[in-house]
Amino acid sequence: MENKQIIKILKNTAKLMELHGENDFKIKSYQSAVNSLERYHKSLAVMDTDELQKIEGVGKSLAQSIYQINEQGSFELFDDLSDKTPEGILEMMQLSGFGPKKIKLIWEKLEIDNLEDLLIACQENKIAALKGFGDKTQIKLQEAVEFKLSWRGYIHFREATQLAEKVMQDLSSLEGVNKVSVTSDTRRKMEVIKPLEILVATDNKAKIIQYVSKNEDYVLDKKNSGPLSLKFTYKPLKAEVNLIFTNKEQFINDLFKTTAHPKHLNAELKKGESFSHILKDKHFSTEEEIYEAAGFPFIEPELREGLWELEWVKDNKIPELVEMSDLKGILHNHSTYSDGKNSLEEMAQYCKDLGYEYLGISDHSKTASYANGLQEFRVKKQHEEIDKLNEKLAPFKIFKGIESDILNDGSLDYAKDVLETFDFVVASIHSPLSMDEKTATNRLLNAIANPFTTILGHPTGRLLLQRKGYPINHKMVIDACAEYGVVIEINAHPWRLDLDWRYVRYALDKGVQISINPDAHETIGYHDMYYGLCVGRKAGLTAGETFNAKSLEKLSQYFKDRKKSALSKT
Repeated sequence: MENKQIIKILKNTAKLMELHGENDFKIKSYQSAVNSLERYHKSLAVMDTDELQKIEGVGKSLAQSIYQINEQGSFELFDDLSDKTPEGILEMMQLSGFGPKKIKLIWEKLEIDNLEDLLIACQENKIAALKGFGDKTQIKLQEAVEFKLSWRGYIHFREATQLAEKVMQDLSSLEGVNKVSVTSDTRRKMEVIKPLEILVATDNKAKIIQYVSKNEDYVLDKKNSGPLSLKFTYKPLKAEVNLIFTNKEQFINDLFKTTAHPKHLNAELKKGESFSHILKDKHFSTEEEIYEAAGFPFIEPELREGLWELEWVKDNKIPELVEMSDLKGILHNHSTYSDGKNSLEEMAQYCKDLGYEYLGISDHSKTASYANGLQEFRVKKQHEEIDKLNEKLAPFKIFKGIESDILNDGSLDYAKDVLETFDFVVASIHSPLSMDEKTATNRLLNAIANPFTTILGHPTGRLLLQRKGYPINHKMVIDACAEYGVVIEINAHPWRLDLDWRYVRYALDKGVQISINPDAHETIGYHDMYYGLCVGRKAGLTAGETFNAKSLEKLSQYFKDRKKSALSKT
């Protein structure tokens, strides 16, 4: 089991202990251990209880619990607390901005144990009357509940692809299954998925029904299943899965039909024809044949949204989409200098081992004290280490960056003499996040106008399925980036994917460069680059428009020119 999975169980245990009024000292000991484990980058799964006790904050009892989690996937205390907590309360505890103490108060005083009743209580002003709440907190709670309900049952794209891989592998081994493919929103690489849909060509549905029925992780939805599909829930993620049945001859036609957004499928092509009409003509053997029948070049699945892709075809301007192999380096990453799990050298060496030419390290700035942000003297220390590592790892290069907090007035949190020591600056908002559109937009505009800002980081601060981003005027922000030559990142973390692909297209039309950044806090985080790539491709991003597709030589020159320009303006 991975460290982050173990830590998640321990975190949830501490929250449940608080919910049920357990001993404060015991709760704090769990929280302290979690803090230590989050900074610990060696694998917990290979350690025995004696080794685990050597970790700061981990005593004998907790070491045994961690060992049990590794062996069984859970441990006794967590299971006991979970069993006596209503399902609805567990869901309520996922509300952004509301901890166990507030949920406990609502549960005990109003006897509310589900989101639906909680929403009604907010609408009837019952929450505001509780001690420690009030009108403003009630409004925030209502917004959080409405957000949670609107996305109930959705999972992140990363989770959907991992689950799809597992299900398809199992299905492919069954007798009578001829072809299997992910389809619908997942094949179009949407950022969140409900349901996960998989197309299956089979002449033995009974085997598939038997497979689903006997799997302990699945709950068969008999009521909504039928001769053309089989629906079930994957319990660990509470994810809805829909198996769509077809036959071998009809597979490509149905794959095309179920992949495309209806706007793409039913768009008028010529003489009143649409792809829907073309699919009725014959059984195609490839999707390329379908596009040929329409007189179109092949359109990648992720582009089939019925938005701009059909206009591109008419203008003969289908872009050659960026590939993972086009990316030459990784920018926006964190090390143990701030809140990362791996040392600077480990981050650099792994990046080099993956075949990249450069790494942009951008630890948190001094305002982010919660993330061990770098004071000026620590910036100097890191730069000295980077110089030594660059000699050791050459021709691979580490660029000196920082993720500088955008302050309330839009300024960055270092003076000019510090900012000019960096090769690049990622400017990001981390707090406060409660802003109206005008405040948030102006805050970003001021940061963008700073000549030392190189990249605008996660522009809306959203966490998919957890919290809304702060509202911004996307066009004003993107226009400003175009004016000042600021790159916009696609934050590739699967929970962010920010800038949203719908606005990436507008940025590209305005000539803004896009950087696919993983915001990695450990070496494994580099692999999230793929999810950012998917976002870019949905918007038609090419290698030429991708900032970190630049070679080491070209990026080095870009940074030098940018800094020279910044110094001339200050």
